[in-house]
Amino acid sequence: MEEVEVVVAHHECATLRVGDVFLKIDADQARTDVEVGAMTMAPIPTPEILWRKPPVLALAALPGTALGRLGEPSTASSAAWAAAGAAVRKLHDAPLPPRPGRAGRGLDELAADLDGECEWLVTNGVLPADLVTRNRQVAEAALRPWTPVFTHGDLQIAHVFVDGDEITGVLDWSEAGQGDALYDLATLTLGHEEHLGDVIAGYGTDVDLDVIRAWWSLRSLLGVRWLIEHGFDPSSPGCEVDVLRSRM
Repeated sequence: MEEVEVVVAHHECATLRVGDVFLKIDADQARTDVEVGAMTMAPIPTPEILWRKPPVLALAALPGTALGRLGEPSTASSAAWAAAGAAVRKLHDAPLPPRPGRAGRGLDELAADLDGECEWLVTNGVLPADLVTRNRQVAEAALRPWTPVFTHGDLQIAHVFVDGDEITGVLDWSEAGQGDALYDLATLTLGHEEHLGDVIAGYGTDVDLDVIRAWWSLRSLLGVRWLIEHGFDPSSPGCEVDVLRSRM
């Protein structure tokens, strides 16, 4: 009999693995609608949808292994990281999905969220004020006009699967939509700055590296409270707090 593995679980959603099937349970069916729609539109490999019966979406497991994990050294080759960059470029060149995604928030909304999170981090003594202030300054470079592209919106390395040097698929499309291309590239390389050159080489066009670094700070500042409140530890080695410290 197959064992049930809890891949991730918090009060918003949970993902279970049973053999070669992933069961995604989400109380917000709008997120699942976005995920299914994005996987249908995406020009890169995605998991096969086996069935959907709200609140459960069943997906086939992808072959290969994840490109890596935040906070852990990646064992994937430079060619695999470059292949990930090429896959992201193919996604960004595809026709736009119908609505903004996580990477498509307006600049005023994003700046307001950033100010609120920075105040919370300092007021509650979660992070030193100088660390927050410095990263807030770095993050400013991301708050600029951008041309919308088809973004994944949560392109963590754990969501990108490889077999050798080839991309076998990308998971978790619930945040997909129109957004800032450099947000995806920053999310993919968060905590793995040593592979940024490989990703950009695969992406195949010049990008503003200062904006990618700004997104590392911005994404980390916005993520710390959410991670704490959902039972994760952003201060684990190599994770968000270390990313913020690396900007000092």
